[in-house]
Parts: sequence; C-alpha cells; structure tokens
Amino acid sequence: MEAEAGVVAPIGAIAEVHGPVVVIRCETLPPLRQALKASIDDERYLFEVHQHLDQRHVRAITLHRTAGLRRGMQVFDTGAPLHVPVTPDCLGRLLNIFGEPLDGGEALSAREYRNIHAPPAALWDAVGTGDILQTGIKVIDLLCPFVRGGKTGLFGGAGVGKTVLVMEFMHAVASLHSGVSVFAGVGERIREGHELWHEMREAGVMPQTLMAFGQMDESPGVRFRIGLSALTYAEYLRDTLQKEVLFVMDNIFRFVQAGSEISSLLGRMPATVGYQPTLISEVAELQERILSTRTGAVTAVQAVYVPADDMTDPAVSAIFSHLDSSVVLSRAQAGKGIYPAVEPLLSSSRLMDRHTLGDRHYTVAEGVREHLARYRELEDIIAMLGIEELSPRDRRIVMRARKLQRYLTQPFTATASHTGIAGVSVPLEDTLQDCETFLRGDFDELTEEDCYMRGSMRELQK
Repeated sequence: MEAEAGVVAPIGAIAEVHGPVVVIRCETLPPLRQALKASIDDERYLFEVHQHLDQRHVRAITLHRTAGLRRGMQVFDTGAPLHVPVTPDCLGRLLNIFGEPLDGGEALSAREYRNIHAPPAALWDAVGTGDILQTGIKVIDLLCPFVRGGKTGLFGGAGVGKTVLVMEFMHAVASLHSGVSVFAGVGERIREGHELWHEMREAGVMPQTLMAFGQMDESPGVRFRIGLSALTYAEYLRDTLQKEVLFVMDNIFRFVQAGSEISSLLGRMPATVGYQPTLISEVAELQERILSTRTGAVTAVQAVYVPADDMTDPAVSAIFSHLDSSVVLSRAQAGKGIYPAVEPLLSSSRLMDRHTLGDRHYTVAEGVREHLARYRELEDIIAMLGIEELSPRDRRIVMRARKLQRYLTQPFTATASHTGIAGVSVPLEDTLQDCETFLRGDFDELTEEDCYMRGSMRELQK
C-alpha cells in the first residue's frame, strides 16, 4: 500500500506472539483499529489494534500468516486504519482484503483510498427502503420479493443451489437494472472460490462484478474484516457510479465465527452458547452500512448457515433481526427436482402486505400459498390412501398446487452451459397473470410436464 511508504519511525516492538495475536510494546499507544506494520526481508505484516492492555502495551490481530514473527521486531504506524484502493476499474477483478489482486492481473491504480471502518451514510442522506427489486425469478418475485436497499437472508445447506441462485441474482441486477455486484467470500474454501470465479466468467457476469475473498486458511482477522472491505467497495460503486449495487456475502455465519475466534484470543469472557459478548454490535456494525442513499442503492443477499437447524441460535437471531426478506432453500425441494429449491411456505418478506404489494399481487400470492399449504397437509393422506380418496374440491386443489409447484421452477442463465436449456427472466406481470390463470382452473387440462422448467405460460400458448 503506497500510501504507507512515508511512515518510517517505529512506534514499538513485538513483545509476545500468541498465534494470530501479538502484544506490542509501544512508546505511544496507537488508537484502536489503527493499522500497524512490520517487515522482515521482503515479507510484510499488517496488524489491527484491538485492545489497550496498559499504558505501554496493545494487543493486535495479525492480518497475515504469523510465520516469521518474533519478539523484538520493530513495528511501524501506518497512520490510519486499514484502507483499500478504490477505482472504477475494480469491476471484473478478484481481490483480497487489502485490495490486492488475486487474479494474476495488475494492481489497482490507487486514485483514492477508503477506510474500511467508515461510518454509515448520514441519516439525512439515507433513503428508506420499500420498493420491490424485481429479479425475474418467479418464486422470489411472487412470494418473497426483494427490497431495494434492503437485506435478504439466503438460508440453505450444501448442494441445494445456493451458489447458482446467487449468480442468477447478479445476472438479474446486471441485465434488468444495469447494476453491478460485489461478492464477499468470507471463509470460502479455495476450491469453492476458484470454481465460483470460473463459473461467473463463463456465465458472463464477471465484467459487472467485483469479488473479494478472505479464505478459510487465512487469519481470523482477515475473515472478520473481509466483509467490511468488500462493503467499502460496494459503497464506492454506489456513490461514484450511482447504480444499483448487489452486495452478496457468503457466508455471514463465518464472519460471526471469526469474531468469536478473535474474542477468545483476546481473552474476553464468552457469552451465550460460547459466542462473543460483542456479537450484537459486530453484526450491527456491518448490517447498518447496507443502505440506499440519494445517489444509489446497496441491496444485500447474505447466505446464512443455521447451526443444527436451530433458528433460535444467538448468531442466527442477531442476523435475522436485520433482514427484510428470508429465502429458505430446502433439500426436500431439490430432491423432487424443484429448482430453484425455494421452500415457499417457509420463505417470507416484510413487503408481503396488501398496502405495499397492491391488492392483486397480495391476493395471488396468498392464493398460491393456500394451495401449496393445503397440498402439504394432504400429502400423508395421499401417500397412504391415494388421491382418489380425497373430495373433488381437495383433488382440484392438489392438482393445481402440483402444477403451481412445477410452474415456479425456472431455467437459469447461470446453468445454461451445463443444462443446455436457455435461461429465462419472467416479468412480475407475467407471473401474476399465469398464477391467476392456474388458480381459476383455466390450466387444469395441462399436464405437470407442461408446466415444468419454463418461463411464462405464454410460450405454451403460442
């Protein structure tokens, strides 16, 4: 980071090294969150101050591997908290927490630096959420619509299509809203990050995307701060390009885990279920920076791992309290071949009210939910006795619900190269019209195959 080259006077030396935690003896105490540096041969180390122990000692977290650190090494003050170079040329790049390239390309031209600990936009400059951000994905737009400038949680395990859905969100923002995306890989496996990067290049999404990775094998300090580093780029793109920015974080639970690891290393007393006592404020610090301003909007999609499927877990509760929409991906849906594997009865959005959506959208969405819920109730009876034992009314509901379930599947642009099926984007108006027709019974003569993996039903009527 060239901006630090002018700082030459050491402020102290390393007194102790405990894994990724170092105790530094200082002549003058640096402020909390200050970035400090040390070097040996050509190796550079950066630290972030987390605690003042006494009048001469601070405890800091290293943001690099600790191999090579030793007592007595001189430590220098960078003169600022951790900051990253920002430029419009950052789109299409793969970066680390310091804004350095991971894709083998040239370093970003440092026209400007931004502090990753910047406060949220001023209250007077912030714009409230409320509008629907259409994605072109039928089940999302109909039953759990995204909030422009809001936060959506994507709850799902491995192998249920979470990454594909994320890529499709990015494609939708780029094509429908001429927006850009910022992807924060928090604690990603190197293999996963490599595959995702190549898949996004093949899907044509990468030119309008910036990816920042803090990998699983890196210091907990990196995994803890990579979200703020990526969010800094999202804010920059919002303020300079004045566009719709989609901020994707995978996985925010690993951010909480990294904070818990740091808290233990710093010697803090654990709180509920072993989490750090600062859990609520750490999550809020990240979440409260995700907002819309007069110049543009940052809309967040955050993958959330749920430990032991316990939605009352303190970490999940802390994250959930900030969300506007929750999309639950179900392994049972994926097992039936329903993709995207969204569980419509568990997913929700705070926009799901008649005042916000309007009478038509709300009525159609409730009708679809009622049919799917009734089908869920009758599944056991059908399995034991057969559908013939149901009343004529229930039989009609079940047949329509099964067709609606298959209608809400959709081929994605992100998977077109693998499936050979061209991806489709369906306007909300078409989705509402099709669902109204299903609920009226006008499509009762169609087979379930006719409804599966297509866009609008207009294609079938042509």
